[in-house]
Amino acid sequence: MTQAAKHGETRNLAERPVLGGYQASFFDEAGQIIPGRIAARFGMTTQDLAETLGLGRDALARGERAGARKSQKRLGELVEIIAFIRNWAGSDRAAMAWYRSEPIPAFGGRTPEAMVRSGKTGLMREFLDHMALGGYA
Repeated sequence: MTQAAKHGETRNLAERPVLGGYQASFFDEAGQIIPGRIAARFGMTTQDLAETLGLGRDALARGERAGARKSQKRLGELVEIIAFIRNWAGSDRAAMAWYRSEPIPAFGGRTPEAMVRSGKTGLMREFLDHMALGGYA
């Protein structure tokens, strides 16, 4: 077992055992997240998606860059959070709007997008778990 596997880290989210059908729809057969599928689902370009993730505008334009560890990690974090909140939001696009623009008081008014971009996805997950259990923001 690798060090990454011991700590629950994987090359991509497709290797995680709790991948639902919604999340799986964004992966190819090799377990890579396809940025174009996400962009199309949310009515945005891959350049806009890259900026949403805090990546360079062209980071998702070419296959090898879209498959890079950092790109796949950020894409996976986005998909995980959107999948978690889309039922509350009512639709994919409403979930993305919430992700990009909802200030979270517990994080000093930072949006979920800002939290993910700054590497604070773990805190965002904890917050969403707290809210799912009836907690307050």
